[in-house]
Amino acid sequence: MRRERREAEFTEFYLSRRLPLRRTAYLVVRDWHTAEDLTQQSMVKLYAAWPRVRSDTADAYARRIVVNECLSHLRRRRDVPVEQLPDHHETGPEPVVLDVGAALDLLPARQRAVIALRFLDDLSVADVADALGVAEGTVKSQTAKALATLRTHLPALVLTEEHR
Repeated sequence: MRRERREAEFTEFYLSRRLPLRRTAYLVVRDWHTAEDLTQQSMVKLYAAWPRVRSDTADAYARRIVVNECLSHLRRRRDVPVEQLPDHHETGPEPVVLDVGAALDLLPARQRAVIALRFLDDLSVADVADALGVAEGTVKSQTAKALATLRTHLPALVLTEEHR
């Protein structure tokens, strides 16, 4: 009976948190399929640890597993070179549109994770530090560096008056 209850609790947790966790994974790795895979891998790890996870910290624990899986994946990933670049057709000037994805792509993985957790998941500095296993000062400095990078590139990411 105890195992059935544990599995029911895990299933309920998984169903309620899988989409927000997948979104966080996507914001870090920038690919929906990879985010789905990494979220599933994280849930397998969480399931193995589930008997030891306290209900009041389950969300933070799951988020930390997901972010760590994403960062590990990005460290292991290798880009594959191609012989020829795809054709690009010039059809005239296109309006510049604010592209959050392009903005996030400018950031290193750790800074992307901090920005995703801080501003898109709306976590406090302490919660982000706990999720990433770093000091609060590290979260603050990584946030500052990421925002400086985004501000530097912001003119290229924002709509101009003539294109609105």
